[in-house]
Amino acid sequence: MTTPEHPGRMLFLNIPVADLERSKAFFAQLGFSFDPHFSDDTAARMLIGEQASVMLLNHEKFAQFSRLPMGDARTHALALYCFSVSSREEVNTVAEAALAAGAVEADGLEDYGFMCSRSFFDLDGHGWQVMWMDPVAAQEGPAQYAASMPA
Repeated sequence: MTTPEHPGRMLFLNIPVADLERSKAFFAQLGFSFDPHFSDDTAARMLIGEQASVMLLNHEKFAQFSRLPMGDARTHALALYCFSVSSREEVNTVAEAALAAGAVEADGLEDYGFMCSRSFFDLDGHGWQVMWMDPVAAQEGPAQYAASMPA
């Protein structure tokens, strides 16, 4: 995609975490960094990309933003979070780092040729998927990419 549909929009995904410092350490081991301008002892802005961030919020802070009761990610699927990496190898590198830092594997390697992924549950039970997609497939779409490949 060369022209964003909504230029200037940013995505801030807010998720509750039981122990903010422990969660920050976990995600730092996966290669993520944090914006100190939007972080304090109750919240941390984890940088995902140029226009996307995940706000790790302790339970009290999360409750200030939601009128609904907080769900338990260990017993219910609240959402599934997926982020991309730049290579097939990095899928395994990040997934292995997550497991070494205390995550639980959800799905082993799923390889579709043009795309591969691995999934894990973080320290709070949130489901994450790390994936790589061939840049041509990302640009053209999987069906067009498959059609362009030699038989």
